[in-house]
Amino acid sequence: MSKTSHLRDVLKIALPAAFKHLLDILQLLIDMIMVGMINVAALAAVGMSMQFMMAINVIMTLYIVGGNAIISRLIGEGRKHRASSLLYTLTLFAVVLSIPVTIFGYLNAENFYVWMGAKADLAQYGHAYFQVIMIGMPLIFLDALMYNALSAAGDTKSSLYIKIFSAIINLILNYLFIFGHGGFEPMGIAGAAYATIIAYGVNLIIYFLLLQKRNSHLNFIKRWSLVDLYRALSVGKHAALDRLISVSSFILFVWVITAYGTAAIAGYQVGLRIEGLAFMPGFGFAIAATALVGQNLGAKRLEAAYETGLYAIKIAAAFMGTLGIFLALFPAFFISFFTQDLETIEAASIYLQLVGISQVPLAMTFVINGALRGAGATKTTLKVNVTSLWVLRVIPSLILYTLGFELIWIFIAMTVETFIKGGVFLYIYQKKGWQQTAV
Repeated sequence: MSKTSHLRDVLKIALPAAFKHLLDILQLLIDMIMVGMINVAALAAVGMSMQFMMAINVIMTLYIVGGNAIISRLIGEGRKHRASSLLYTLTLFAVVLSIPVTIFGYLNAENFYVWMGAKADLAQYGHAYFQVIMIGMPLIFLDALMYNALSAAGDTKSSLYIKIFSAIINLILNYLFIFGHGGFEPMGIAGAAYATIIAYGVNLIIYFLLLQKRNSHLNFIKRWSLVDLYRALSVGKHAALDRLISVSSFILFVWVITAYGTAAIAGYQVGLRIEGLAFMPGFGFAIAATALVGQNLGAKRLEAAYETGLYAIKIAAAFMGTLGIFLALFPAFFISFFTQDLETIEAASIYLQLVGISQVPLAMTFVINGALRGAGATKTTLKVNVTSLWVLRVIPSLILYTLGFELIWIFIAMTVETFIKGGVFLYIYQKKGWQQTAV
């Protein structure tokens, strides 16, 4: 295959995926902007809920990452029907897995915030928001599966169109539910949660209709594929453990920031959501790397697997590096859309200035993570991510906080960790040992 062909394949998958993730971020930003009109505590509550969703993503990672690796390889081998059978099996598995998560999360919605050290008003807003989100957890589990399965098969365009439609619905329902327009009673922060869950429901209806089409990339073939489910879970268990330890470290990192006060955690959450705009290309090209590396390895095209991943790394780094410059130079402009609280603006500005200069190594981390997972090399990503986060970010942050250093030093430690981890991942990718991973 020519270099032009590799580039075309990457862009065909990455660009729709990137725009889909942009819409994800914009939808969340709009939620935060509207909720921020209530008060800072409500804004922080929605932001902190994302940390809890990261913990829940550990469970979804179990079947999503392994499912992606196996589906992409089966597609590369020309076995679409077997890939479709695996999707059906994973769908049933996801529903069963979501039920205990829903029950536990619903009963402990407020406790999550208390455990994180949130003050009473913040925990109260968090309870109102997150309890509703938990009711819709089965929809969230299935939506993640459908999107990732189609992406592994090379179809990200359909998911983009679905997201455009549901994002419009979410925006309209936010306006109606949060503030009580159109004859609805004002629901406040809970209204944003109801709007989100309904949008997920709309996504799923369209996904299921799409999977009935014979010419789609995947179909629902109502046949168990227990052998491939076992293969997917064997790959996914290392990714889930990686995610579990990584999320634990992130939660502890957020706990450290929360200790600096409500304005600090609100500023961090606002900065993180704004940074999500720069994440957008990274997510898109990571998905392209996952799909194309898996498909090319399935077809025994080892060099093509390496080259397509390399293109994804370079383009993502260029996009995210450019966006990072704007984040570093104009942080106050972006933050002004969320809050006018001076302490929150100060904390968010420090965060954005530091992450702005580290977008290139972050892009390498995103895309190479995706490529290695597409190859099924989840043991490697586990070792690198866990070692880096704990040794270079969490432990230094705890020490800095204990010694009384200001918030900026916590963010500096985070930035240093990003640079080192990006370099390690690039070295591993260029060694090409991941090409021999058996799944």
